[in-house]
Amino acid sequence: MAAFVYEGVLLFGVVMLAGFVYGVATDQRHALQGQRGLQWAVFIVLGAYFAGFWWRQGQTLAMKTWHIRLLARDGRPVGPWRASLRYLLSWVWFLPALAYIEIGGLRGGASVSLALAAGVVLYAVISRLVPGRQFLHDHICRTCLVDTRHEVRSSGGRVGTSGRAEQHASEGDARP
Repeated sequence: MAAFVYEGVLLFGVVMLAGFVYGVATDQRHALQGQRGLQWAVFIVLGAYFAGFWWRQGQTLAMKTWHIRLLARDGRPVGPWRASLRYLLSWVWFLPALAYIEIGGLRGGASVSLALAAGVVLYAVISRLVPGRQFLHDHICRTCLVDTRHEVRSSGGRVGTSGRAEQHASEGDARP
């Protein structure tokens, strides 16, 4: 959960930059002008951020800090399609709360924040019921989060779903 919060802090800058570029490109003069277009632009920028980092490095900046890596269940890096699908499905964290906010007509900062926080906590609790105690989007995408502090790499060894490298009998010694 700490990585989740830290990711939010980092994303503040990404979202601000995306909003600035959108505002300049569309000559936006008022915060409510072009609101849906801005939401779609931020959605796409966030998708590029997450899917790009997961596909190329297996980690976002916050995941690196907290020693977390995203892998396919078989221990291989995720490809661009799986990373993109995981991004889309990860919105399950927020969609029920966002729907509740829209349907309920909530507009106050405190009530919206409380609804979002409740939705995130509920989703985290539900992850305890999913096989392997994974988040639902990871279960569907066949991905897993591993602790990189325990990774051991060797020539040709691959990182397993336990976060440890799977060593083959024909390979040499592993280096931490």
